[in-house]
Amino acid sequence: MKKPLIAGNWKMFKTASEAVALVQTIKAAAHTVSDVSIVVCPPFTALTEVSKVLSGTSIALGAQNMYCAPEGAFTGEISPTMLKDLGCRYVILGHSERRQYFKEDDILVHEKLKTALKYSLVPIVCVGETLSEREAKKHFDVVKIQFDESIGRLGKEDIVKVVIAYEPVWAIGTGRTATPDQAEQMHSYIRRLLNERYGKENGSRVLILYGGSVKPDNTKSLMEKPNIDGALVGGASLKAELFAQIILEAQQSRDAGTHS
Repeated sequence: MKKPLIAGNWKMFKTASEAVALVQTIKAAAHTVSDVSIVVCPPFTALTEVSKVLSGTSIALGAQNMYCAPEGAFTGEISPTMLKDLGCRYVILGHSERRQYFKEDDILVHEKLKTALKYSLVPIVCVGETLSEREAKKHFDVVKIQFDESIGRLGKEDIVKVVIAYEPVWAIGTGRTATPDQAEQMHSYIRRLLNERYGKENGSRVLILYGGSVKPDNTKSLMEKPNIDGALVGGASLKAELFAQIILEAQQSRDAGTHS
């Protein structure tokens, strides 16, 4: 049975001291959870302090982005070796906000993905369509292109080390959420792409998370779907009680045996 993964993307929120207070509360609230993988992704400036608080716990540290070189003259960028040195195990790549505001394309995301794997970081690679693309019924085409260009050029030995996050752009920070059926429809499609490219044995091992206004009251209905393996949580991860409740809902979903 797959272990659900719940990752919190804090985006550009929380100073280092605020981050410490938040993660201490999350740590206390989630200390009894053993059947869910938990990741927190603070801003770069808080990674050092948060890493200290997480030391000795089962909660993993992640970063929100990285560059595709281990070092060099890339002013303002952060390298995988820097993240590893701070204790990061995960890194979010290709988030829609990176694509939209910072013009990152699938080719760059793929280069970052290869680099993350080279340095033994677990990449959480985001794919998803805008509202206009969904309304034009192009959502499957958009996600297929993102998959093909940013993920699907990996070999079989690497694909199983990747986490994919489906984030419909129209549901991020808007309060709108894809219905569980809409989310499962896309997750099932992504699973099919994986199975066709890499074989069912490898495709079934890849975790596919849902992201987009995930809250405690919709976690269970999402997690009950067979191809939804967890969540990439935005706004709700900034409030310890909400994030902890999402984690507990994921654990109850797993205990109910909805995933195989």
